[in-house]
Amino acid sequence: MRVCPLHTAGSVKAVILAAGCATRLRPYSDDTPKTLLQVGGVPILRRTITSLLRAGFDQFVIGTGYLEHMVREAVASWFPGLDVTFVSNPDFRTTNNAFSLLLTREHVENDAFILLDGDVVFEMGVIEELVERGPDCLAVRSVGDIGLEEVKVTADNEDRVLAIGKHVPVRSAMGESVGIELFSAGSSKKLFAALHARVREQGLINEYYEASFQQILDEGTTLYGVDIGSMYAAEIDTIDDLKAANAWLTQRPAFDVNVSGLRLAV
Repeated sequence: MRVCPLHTAGSVKAVILAAGCATRLRPYSDDTPKTLLQVGGVPILRRTITSLLRAGFDQFVIGTGYLEHMVREAVASWFPGLDVTFVSNPDFRTTNNAFSLLLTREHVENDAFILLDGDVVFEMGVIEELVERGPDCLAVRSVGDIGLEEVKVTADNEDRVLAIGKHVPVRSAMGESVGIELFSAGSSKKLFAALHARVREQGLINEYYEASFQQILDEGTTLYGVDIGSMYAAEIDTIDDLKAANAWLTQRPAFDVNVSGLRLAV
């Protein structure tokens, strides 16, 4: 297990957003939250938490909404004693992930943290690359096709992010943001201030959190794009995504869900 070096600077948390109802994954998501869908025989959320524990993260904040009782029960059964706080978004049907992220503010603001969408399936190496780079950075997939609907990133020749969002032209993009970011304590404070201004003051309850990333970039915060190369990282938004992830994982060794020996709360 690689211990996250960020612990030397104080508390480092993992925030996982898993509130959405995943209408594009019906009927699979009719009675199961997307984050609990199995990929390669293991629920997505279990893969994510296990990987983060192995990377040295041991404090978790999970944003919930749709069928949230199932998420709570699953995490409790997989990881007894895990240091986890659940933050409910009761308005998950009418809001987006910026709203859900803002709800975690009191548990995360002023702390360094890694942010993940609850539907991302990824290789362990992706987390290790971000930790090795250190905050402030985000994972970017440059290999493969990048569509108009993907969240894209442009950066300068030193990989400093200039723009992020679906609006970024494909031809100028460094690659696709895969939904995994690492923030320092200082950037955390700026990010939550931007989220509050946009969501609470401007009423932008249905936008993606990348709009707040763009705001803090425009205000002078530096974020670096980390090219993960050919390492696997994919958001599971559709049935085709689910099938593709399963197909990829059938070619890989079985995922070990054992976390014995890793530090959990007592």
